[in-house]
Amino acid sequence: MKKSFVIVGLILVLSLALSACAQSTPAPADAPTVAEEPAVEETNVAFVVKGKVESELGWSEDEIKAMTTVDVESTNSKGETSTYTGVKINDLLALAKPAADATTLVLVADDGYTAEVPLADVLACDTCILSFRSKGGFSSVLPGFDKSLQVKGVVKIEVK
Repeated sequence: MKKSFVIVGLILVLSLALSACAQSTPAPADAPTVAEEPAVEETNVAFVVKGKVESELGWSEDEIKAMTTVDVESTNSKGETSTYTGVKINDLLALAKPAADATTLVLVADDGYTAEVPLADVLACDTCILSFRSKGGFSSVLPGFDKSLQVKGVVKIEVK
């Protein structure tokens, strides 16, 4: 019995000693501080605007679909006119706020395809949209622009 009290006593003393060692000591006043990284929430980001913008932004498909939408008619390479529903690219750019010296947009597809268009041309286009694809994702619809700018599977606009 006496032996078990001794063992319990030793365990108690060791526990107290170890807990005292675990306490942090304050850093010297001139030591640099390290900011903790905020916890990153996992989101289902489907589309981003990055580059020369005030705020790089990303949205899920549902978030974009919840924005104000418009219907736009555009003619495809076969000469067929269709109506597309989506969000104005200018609305997305207004949220990201391109830099005053930005001149180009790069449309980036999920397969790596890219297409460049002058920023001023898109800003002057009230019917240029990020359309909703029936199988999910987005396409750029830029009526009256070169067909190479009608990008399927757009996941990013990079502002340059």
